[in-house]
Amino acid sequence: MKVLIVGGGGREHALAWAISKSPKLTKLYVAPGNAGIADVAECLDIQAEDIKAICAAVRDLKIDFVVVGPEGPLVDGLADKIEAMDVAVFGPSAAAAQIEGSKGMMKDLLAKYDIPTADYQRFDEPDAAKEYIRVKNHPVVVKADGLAAGKGVILSHTLNEAYAAVDQIMIEEAFGSAGNEIIIEEFMIGEEASFFALCDGVRAVPLAGAQDHKQVHDGDHGPNTGGMGAYSPAPVLDAAMEKRVMDEIITPTIDAMAKEGTPFKGVLFAGLMINEDGPRVIEFNCRFGDPECQPIMTRLKSDALEMLHAAATGRLDEIKLKWHTEAALTVVMAAKGYPGKYKKGTPIRGLHNANAIDGVHVFHAGTAVDENGGIIATGGRVLGVSAMAKDVASAQQKAYAGVDAIDWPDGFCRRDIGWRAISRDD
Repeated sequence: MKVLIVGGGGREHALAWAISKSPKLTKLYVAPGNAGIADVAECLDIQAEDIKAICAAVRDLKIDFVVVGPEGPLVDGLADKIEAMDVAVFGPSAAAAQIEGSKGMMKDLLAKYDIPTADYQRFDEPDAAKEYIRVKNHPVVVKADGLAAGKGVILSHTLNEAYAAVDQIMIEEAFGSAGNEIIIEEFMIGEEASFFALCDGVRAVPLAGAQDHKQVHDGDHGPNTGGMGAYSPAPVLDAAMEKRVMDEIITPTIDAMAKEGTPFKGVLFAGLMINEDGPRVIEFNCRFGDPECQPIMTRLKSDALEMLHAAATGRLDEIKLKWHTEAALTVVMAAKGYPGKYKKGTPIRGLHNANAIDGVHVFHAGTAVDENGGIIATGGRVLGVSAMAKDVASAQQKAYAGVDAIDWPDGFCRRDIGWRAISRDD
């Protein structure tokens, strides 16, 4: 198969790296890709959001299969356009992608089909939202309804914090039109986890669980980010809990979407809150998580191309997934200042030293090659230093050895990725 991956971040590098190992692959393209992806695929100078240019490339290059990485093009209907060209595509239709594109739509679906989630209300007017908060008078979560690059969620412990969150999203328009409507939810207590399932519109197959680290600083302090690191498997998602997640959340959601006339194909990513009462949905995403995709692809033993193609073409009943039993952990290296203002174009050296460590692989998220052939940082989250080892503690040790081998004075990372799993074992 000739394959095109859409996107240029760490998630897409992990997918390209996994797909490049498939014996079924004849040629791999990535649009737009990055400096690391260029080692395993031909990068095309086409942005992920340029649907017209991507469709033209699919036609001109005679692509057999398209894998869409980020959520934006899916919400904008890229999968529909590619399917209309009679080409297989991994990723949901625009209508099904609304499970991420509109948090309000997602919450309404869960409420209608009695799938466990937090109590909520939707608002399109700030004063009504504040009155609801005042009457509730307990900690709440304020969320922008639309896509906000993983940042449109504000945890509010006090009345003033919640009012300020409403103003930030609706009046100051911190997340643009994504905040025209907001959702206010009860503040759930428990342990967060990410769960991924492959879906072919009719059935769902569990992929793997992972745990992300959203806050920018050690100890889960500071503002939310797109994710500062992740590991898989997550101990909180043991076999019994995985079964509950499939039975109580994933399968009912796939059935519900089929009943609503928006069957879901691709990967369904459930952000979960787990406590003694079981799992509840925080959010759904219509694509692989970033950075969770990196440790998951590191652990995958099966043919990634075959797996994704089976989901895209309604053949999930034909595959049986195999996994490495070891743990994998990814540490995100970000540009100093992220998630606020940061410098671009800073040089990164020593990547070969990190990759030379046994069991370590550096995935690129925001990199490019400068005029002298050196690697430079072009984004906020720039590298995903990943390692696989017998357990999370060993994988953590290896990943940080990889981090320390990289010479990037303008970068930083959290130093406690995997702490939940490690403290469980202590």
